[in-house]
Amino acid sequence: MPKETAVYTHGHHESVLRSHTWRTAANSAAYLVGSLKPHMTVLDIGCGPGTITADLAALVPDGRVTGVDRAPDVLDQARATAAERGLDNVEFAVADVHDLDYPDDSFCVVHAHQVLQHVGDPVRALREMRRVCKPGGLVAVRDADYEAMTWHPQLPAMDDWLDLYRRVARANGGEPDAGRRLKSWALAAGFTDVTASADTWCYSSAEERAWWSGLWADRTLASAYADRAMESGHADAGRLRAVSAAWREWGARKDAWFAVLHGEVLCRK
Repeated sequence: MPKETAVYTHGHHESVLRSHTWRTAANSAAYLVGSLKPHMTVLDIGCGPGTITADLAALVPDGRVTGVDRAPDVLDQARATAAERGLDNVEFAVADVHDLDYPDDSFCVVHAHQVLQHVGDPVRALREMRRVCKPGGLVAVRDADYEAMTWHPQLPAMDDWLDLYRRVARANGGEPDAGRRLKSWALAAGFTDVTASADTWCYSSAEERAWWSGLWADRTLASAYADRAMESGHADAGRLRAVSAAWREWGARKDAWFAVLHGEVLCRK
């Protein structure tokens, strides 16, 4: 069976997990939440530290949620998250979305948040998600679209950040502008009943600006993304320092505003 060929651009540095642990079903899966029923079984692909997974488990108290990720270490944090919340209907395992170790028709819902932008074959991944989804069930996918992100003020080095990130992500085998492609990928994977939508994260308050700018400033200097940017020849240490400084300059501006656009699809099998 095909295996993952892309390299995960972000890695699991503290600055990355700072972002991932902020995510909840409310701010990252609202398009799916209304379709959940208490008895459902859910597969959460690319679960990371498990904050969304735990929320999904709480929303299906008579069902069960399985969270999977390619990185074994981050699953320890996911298990701790579920344990802290007293959830006993959730489990975690290592898995590759291109070759899921589950029988056909296993889950009522298959969910993936910010996953397809990082995989080598998103259509293959969606086919595999469709395979393990029960007839009549849902495959729910949400991804950001980097080129569609927008902000104010327009600091030149922030444009450099976006150009650099997209170059590095594509060199790693991913597609950073995945959000706009989800519907197309779903149709190519064989789905015929696809509901496409869009949603945003927006950062503007003093607390939001400090958090968002700080995690990107840190990620630019001290994460797997920073290492890969230099190893691939897309940036040197000086360029990364300039981009990191621009993030901090942006975050210090009282008039700063940043919006992240996401594409979403609900695919009925």
